[in-house]
Amino acid sequence: MTQHPHGEAHGHAHDGDHDHGRGGHGADAHAHAHSHAPAVTAGNERRLRFVFVLTAGYAIVQAIGGWWSGSLALIADSGHMVSDAAALLLALVAYRIARRPADSTRTYGFHRVRVLAALANGAALLLLVAWIAWEAVARLRQPVEVMAGTMLAVAVVGMCVNLVGAWVLSRGHRGDGNLRGALLHVVGDLLGSVGAIAAAVGIMFTGWTVLDPLLSVFVALLVVRSAWGLVSESLRVLLQAVPQGVDARVAEAGLAALPEVAEAWHFHAWTLTDESSVATVHVSPAPGVDPLRLPELVSDWLHDRYAIDHVTVQVDPPGRSRREHC
Repeated sequence: MTQHPHGEAHGHAHDGDHDHGRGGHGADAHAHAHSHAPAVTAGNERRLRFVFVLTAGYAIVQAIGGWWSGSLALIADSGHMVSDAAALLLALVAYRIARRPADSTRTYGFHRVRVLAALANGAALLLLVAWIAWEAVARLRQPVEVMAGTMLAVAVVGMCVNLVGAWVLSRGHRGDGNLRGALLHVVGDLLGSVGAIAAAVGIMFTGWTVLDPLLSVFVALLVVRSAWGLVSESLRVLLQAVPQGVDARVAEAGLAALPEVAEAWHFHAWTLTDESSVATVHVSPAPGVDPLRLPELVSDWLHDRYAIDHVTVQVDPPGRSRREHC
């Protein structure tokens, strides 16, 4: 028995009861709020593609400019730009992969590809940060000459690139989580460019080349924040931890407190995509309650309380949870 209480079907249907191999009777219902795919608009995808090309291209220019001028800060900021370009690429990958249909082997589709890419990206960035920190300490001990004029020119170009990128993304659909995240990344890049400009001007007027490694450490900290966020969130998804804000025991207690539900147990929830989470739960009906009402009721409650949009509800006879716990 399949129900779609939130209005969007997946284009398939199931009939039949499932007892999960325990010999009891039960109703197994799936409530799908949507097709697991992130919301996609052609305009937003074009904006992300344009800003990705702009960001990745400037990251290369900035790395070359940093090497040419001897500025570790520019090299560090190019690493920050690479991290943001990777985030934009992952958003584009999410759009493209979301279009690929699920098959008999990958019934949830290919969304976890993005998670694996994010994990690899985050790990690589943490290695880059370690190198920047090592090099910065060496330069604090033994200052290196920096071509402040070249550094300033590259940083000004970076500020202009980021201003254009922020303007393009800000004109997109505000309800798109991918677009909002990309805009935040670009704003972070803009702050890094402003810092590089300030350091270059400071070196030009004071000759304090120590400003360059100090700024590189500051930018490296920004990269660490982004990289660690990628790694920790990717691991959380791959380990199938509950979505943020969900406590399994509290959810079970809340379901059991519903007048129509006698017991709730075996609650599990995990993240499928950025915009979609999944849960399974066993419940038994209160006396006099039609068991067929529970799947939709439980699904609606979990959707309203925790924004879980894909719920599998198994309805078991009263007393089943006590027998299982024994």
